Amino acid sequence: MKIEDRINKVLDNLRPFLINDGGNLEFVKYEEGVVYIKFIGSCATCPMRQMTLNEGIKEALVNEIDEVIDVKLV
Repeated sequence: MKIEDRINKVLDNLRPFLINDGGNLEFVKYEEGVVYIKFIGSCATCPMRQMTLNEGIKEALVNEIDEVIDVKLV
């Protein structure tokens, strides 16, 4: 399975939580160990988005996919 497919699989498991709060995320690209995402909907302006990124999305991706070392917002 390609790395992008594995990343999307992890993100698909997280999406329902974001959608439940009126937001979502978009996978932009994977490059040199870094996953780039974009928050959309209410997540784009949520004051807790950095915590969601670091303690939810980044933690899940780094723990589940060895090649991923960081996650950044675009």
